[in-house]
Amino acid sequence: MEAKPLLKKMRVLDFTRVLSGPVATMMLGDLGADVIKIEPPNGDESRSWPPILKNGVSAYFLALNRNKRSMALNLKDVRARDIVRRLAARADVVVENFTPGVVAKLGIDYQTLKADNPRLIYCAISGFGQDGPYRDKKAYDPIIQGMTGLMSITGERNGPPVKIGIPITDLTAASHAVTAILSAYIHRLETGEGQYLDVSLYDGVISWLTIMAMDYFATGHPPQRWGLDHIHRVPARAFMASDGRWVQVAATSEPMYAKFCRLLGLEALIDDPRFATNNDRVRNREEIMPLFEDRMKTRTSQAWLQMFEEAGIPCGPILDIGEVFAAPHVKARDMVFRMPHPIENEIPQLGFPYKFSGTSPSARLRPPLLSEHAETILSKELQMGDEEIEALIMERVVLVPSEEG
Repeated sequence: MEAKPLLKKMRVLDFTRVLSGPVATMMLGDLGADVIKIEPPNGDESRSWPPILKNGVSAYFLALNRNKRSMALNLKDVRARDIVRRLAARADVVVENFTPGVVAKLGIDYQTLKADNPRLIYCAISGFGQDGPYRDKKAYDPIIQGMTGLMSITGERNGPPVKIGIPITDLTAASHAVTAILSAYIHRLETGEGQYLDVSLYDGVISWLTIMAMDYFATGHPPQRWGLDHIHRVPARAFMASDGRWVQVAATSEPMYAKFCRLLGLEALIDDPRFATNNDRVRNREEIMPLFEDRMKTRTSQAWLQMFEEAGIPCGPILDIGEVFAAPHVKARDMVFRMPHPIENEIPQLGFPYKFSGTSPSARLRPPLLSEHAETILSKELQMGDEEIEALIMERVVLVPSEEG
């Protein structure tokens, strides 16, 4: 199906760097928005971050910045700030993820930019939000994970806190930012009103505590780490098989529990009053779990997975990332594709996590080289003359294209 982008009329001015903001603006770009990435003279700092590909390009940067055009500006120069104001006057959305207060010093804050464009939607992403006692605190994913309780509920029982393996707080903020921007965009289509959006990593994670938060509200006791176990379901955990591989299984309804016990050769447990219901099994997990663990070690992971699948019991292996991308379902769902690149020849990209029947996200633009589109933006969109553009470049107000990734 030919791509029909949803947001093809949306213009986004992107001042973000590193992770949360670039993911949010990439999502908007995937949906069709025209995203101009404004970078400092040396570029988004993640352009130099590992892992580095064979020709020196940062795979970190490539993962987060497709479907964007790049222009590097020295915002300390009033002429660069004038360029920003002119671009913002034509934009629908501005996104930034500076520390609170920095944009005002740079002259690219909401109050300044909305003077020329009252319809502007301005989204500020920060670690802790634009107000409150933590406003000026430096943010970093593990710090947010710790301060929002995530690490208190992640890890083995009675063990130390454990960090979630992806920068979940940044990715959560990106998702919330896109939701807020699209909601504000719909509101503006209906009313003509722009607005300011305050999105924080901290608030985003707290809003996703959901069940764990309600567990605390209901009992007054903070939830603890449960490792492989589920706090409220038994059996619902990973078991080690005879080949040393782990098998996830969830057999928490009474019919599934009975099937599970029969497959393990533990039929006597089905009618045991200590384990009659899920609540009983949760209450007596210390008695029943060792029985399951011992029996699961008698067959290979593939043998168990086949038996559970045939019985209709939810199950799955625990895979490493290499095994994930070798899985046929990843290919069937188009979750990896490749794009041409002028330095690396070809680069892998992750696919789109949503499928549309009538429209389609698309990868129209590979991640840009630093300031690759500066001259085009100035000449075609701001109607600047060649001499003016040349002067801006000579005086390093605008940076010329770089061979950096």
